[in-house]
Amino acid sequence: MDPLKTKFNEKATALRTEIRAMLKEHGNKKFDEVTLKQIYGGARGIKTMIWETSQLDPIEGIRFRGYSIPELREVLPKGPDGKEPRPEGLFWLMLVGEIPTEQEVKWLTEQWLTRSHVPEHTFKVLDSLPVNTHPMTQFSLAIASMQTESCFARRYDEGIDKADYWDPTYEDTMNLIARLPRIAAYIYRRTYHNGDHISPDVSQDWSGNFAHMLGIEGGDFKNLMRLYLTIHADHEGGNASAHATHLVGSTLSDAYYSLAGGMNALAGPLHGLANQEVIRWIFKMLDALGTKSPSKEQIADYVNSTLSAGQVIPGYGHAVLRQPDPRFMAQKRFAEEYIKDDEVVKVVWKIFDVVPPILESLGKVKNPWPNVDAHSGALLVHYGLKEYSFYTVLFGVSRALGVLSALCWSRALGFPLERPKSVTTEWVKSTLAKMEQEA
Repeated sequence: MDPLKTKFNEKATALRTEIRAMLKEHGNKKFDEVTLKQIYGGARGIKTMIWETSQLDPIEGIRFRGYSIPELREVLPKGPDGKEPRPEGLFWLMLVGEIPTEQEVKWLTEQWLTRSHVPEHTFKVLDSLPVNTHPMTQFSLAIASMQTESCFARRYDEGIDKADYWDPTYEDTMNLIARLPRIAAYIYRRTYHNGDHISPDVSQDWSGNFAHMLGIEGGDFKNLMRLYLTIHADHEGGNASAHATHLVGSTLSDAYYSLAGGMNALAGPLHGLANQEVIRWIFKMLDALGTKSPSKEQIADYVNSTLSAGQVIPGYGHAVLRQPDPRFMAQKRFAEEYIKDDEVVKVVWKIFDVVPPILESLGKVKNPWPNVDAHSGALLVHYGLKEYSFYTVLFGVSRALGVLSALCWSRALGFPLERPKSVTTEWVKSTLAKMEQEA
């Protein structure tokens, strides 16, 4: 018996009944209005989808099933040394809305170990690529290549009641998440360490085994991986990778196709690729200033010169948040506990002091605060993971937890094909003209 699957089915059945009743009574009520600025501005802020696993508040930041990141660190089952939360526990929480017990998390870790076998043809696909292929390209292709293993695709071809779509989607989700650390580590070792691969260690938890396969040992780095893979897991449904996964999934593409689509979105510089841009910008600044310990005044001068050149400060600003990103603060807390004397970390903290007032003084920046990407690179560099172009793959391994949990919910609740209405600029001008005539 699969206790998580059973619990998910019970929760989904109850919520599906509740939603049907709500739609019957309130289905025609207006919940939002759309401005022309939003139509042209990337649908920013328009309420158009349901995302059960997390919700983002502009001030408080992300909440996973109602829990903030500091709260999760307290209540989720932790790694062997009892310091950092295990991502397995967050996945359980996102899927069924309950904090799991130690035994439930142990069961989930064991489940992912038993499901973690990667098909041989996936490794062959990766090995056929040039070694200098961007890691995110390799990651997306590896995910898509495993579609041959899709439980959903097989059962759909055989004929399955749509009320049961969630079942094979759950199986695909569990299998995919189980395999992602092995795939990501394979890409890392292939790309940066001459294909000197490291076999899995089945005695460790999901994050610990991932760290082991990357080739970076030590309890502190494993704790960093537990924290990193937890805080990057979900950021409600409107961000590009989550929305892309949802959109592809709404066509009844299986979890493999859907996640590959989401990872292609994550690879964009305005989304997940930003984490490599931050640390690159920091080292470029240090080279330009000729010191590893710049003063705040030197940093301010460099920031101003960057802005004067028409460039942005990587890692600062967020589409929704209007306060420092709680994910940034969680990483800052980690650094304060583990590596407070690291030179690059100290630079990150100085930038945190310097940049917001400068951006605020411009008078047109809605959010001058750091986002999650502003700190992660400094932590990874400290522990020896200095290959910036791999950072988004780490992000992708984590983000899969949230977007695939949400995909299970989309199938369980019977969400339809997503099909928003588009208009032309000519239509807009014609409509504005009619509005002026009627005024």
